[in-house]
Amino acid sequence: MHPLLPFLALELAREHQEAARQAALVARLAAERPRSSSWRHALAIAFAGISRSSARATRRLDDCLADDLVRGLVAQDGA
Repeated sequence: MHPLLPFLALELAREHQEAARQAALVARLAAERPRSSSWRHALAIAFAGISRSSARATRRLDDCLADDLVRGLVAQDGA
């Protein structure tokens, strides 16, 4: 067995322990933080709904305009 393996194992164990400590700290801080973003989340959902509705209306208008253009071209060809 290589003489450095125990030292590498100890260092790896220290790194894992530090990562676990940091993850626990982040989780604790996230749990303690007040949830002030709930109104932002609701506002984002409302804006997304408005955006989807306007996109749907735009597609309908585009379809109607395309139909009108086709009818106009057919009428010109027939004249």
